[in-house]
Amino acid sequence: MRRFFLTIFLLCALGALGAGAWGLWWVHRPLDLAAPNVDLSVEPGTTPRGVAEAVAAAGTRVQPQLLYAWFRFSGQDRQIRAGSYELERGVTPRTLLNMLVRGEEATRSLVLVEGWNFRQVRAALAKAEQLKPETVGEDDAALMARLGKPGVHPEGRFFPDTYTYSKGSSDFAVLQRAMRAMDKKLEAAWAARASDLPLKTSDELLILASIVEKETGQAKDRPEVAAVFVNRLRIGMPLQTDPTVIYGMGTAYEGNLRKKDLQTDTPWNTYTRGGLPPTPISMPGKAALLATIQPAQSKSLYFVSRGDGSSQFSTTLDDHNRAVNRYQRGIEPKPKNNGP
Repeated sequence: MRRFFLTIFLLCALGALGAGAWGLWWVHRPLDLAAPNVDLSVEPGTTPRGVAEAVAAAGTRVQPQLLYAWFRFSGQDRQIRAGSYELERGVTPRTLLNMLVRGEEATRSLVLVEGWNFRQVRAALAKAEQLKPETVGEDDAALMARLGKPGVHPEGRFFPDTYTYSKGSSDFAVLQRAMRAMDKKLEAAWAARASDLPLKTSDELLILASIVEKETGQAKDRPEVAAVFVNRLRIGMPLQTDPTVIYGMGTAYEGNLRKKDLQTDTPWNTYTRGGLPPTPISMPGKAALLATIQPAQSKSLYFVSRGDGSSQFSTTLDDHNRAVNRYQRGIEPKPKNNGP
């Protein structure tokens, strides 16, 4: 009898060791996925058993009862977080649980580029991968009202940056983040502005910075570009900047700005109207905001592209015309005749 119980004990011990070894092997063994990538959605309030069932239903060939047992055995079953996850080939029960406990949701990113207008922003949102198109079909006025800024034009109100988001997030949520980011950047810039700037409000700062953004070819020229427009505002000289004309033309602009376009009046045409346009014309980045609040100490009133992205700055119209002839028309200045 004693030998019998000893044999039973040994068999049970061996069985337990075998089960433990198999369990250790199983939690480190890659799960069998129905596709290279499997999307898993864990809704708030889902029980650990429900999570195991959701994993199987999402396209993972695993016994939900076995997975649930692993969750319970780990002692972390109550720490699983809701969210949207992406399972890839090679995921094991152990790495899966770690992902769920840490809340390592599947993320995507969207880049909003400096100098974009709001049409371009909305187009990028519509094309963004796994971003819920909640605002599609909603007009700009209604959208701004829902964002808490009724009656405010959307142009320039969103900060250009890279925004990460969880799969299934809404485009409205991304816009909220971008708007709040711009509000903070603009508030900080306005507080740090030079005391003699000819700007009355932070909105005027945003408008001018949007022009500086569009007119700058090379980063090193940005403070000087800002100085040109600040100097013009100080003396009441029209800004006469092509990007504002192009913006006012909207979708009618086909890539070629003609003389008649410069002469056709719109609220944004800074050739036909003095001062700042009524709204920004693009999203200015941080560098454009900083250059606008602290422009270069310069008396320049004109600039023209050299053709390599950089600009030639001039303080007089005669110097500017010579620069235009040289860099835009290819006419080199005649050498001065100093006599025999």
